[in-house]
Amino acid sequence: MSDYLKELRVVLGKRLLIVPGVRAIILRNEKEILLQHRKDMGMWGLPGGAIEPDETPLSALKREVKEETSIIIDEAKAMALYCGPSQRFTYPNGDRVQGHSVAFIVSKWSGRPLPDGGEGLALEFFTIEELPENIVPIHRKTIEDYLFHYHGEFLVID
Repeated sequence: MSDYLKELRVVLGKRLLIVPGVRAIILRNEKEILLQHRKDMGMWGLPGGAIEPDETPLSALKREVKEETSIIIDEAKAMALYCGPSQRFTYPNGDRVQGHSVAFIVSKWSGRPLPDGGEGLALEFFTIEELPENIVPIHRKTIEDYLFHYHGEFLVID
């Protein structure tokens, strides 16, 4: 959690926060998607996180992906905006958020994927046919939108 969000939590406690964020569909060979096994929920999810003050969605994406995976993003394409009540989420510690997130497709990247050991315990590329069952629900929806609904036009999902 960023210092900014920690400061907000001190003031607002567990109350619902609307948090701008990013998530990355990182592809290898156009047939495999990188997922991280999340420490906080014990589920698989897309790399990403909150946009911090003075960041753009793209700069936040690059920072978050580098922090969580050690990957350097060479090129990313905005795919969709996810917003509204469908993006509500309660963390195991009781913190409630409603995301307002931009999902990006990352097909050009460099480096060797390494988990940070903090937020992510493991990183693994999964084929589209063999995705794990226990994926964070809002991230599963993002993957499904990429696979079945995205045709090059920016999507708005509410």
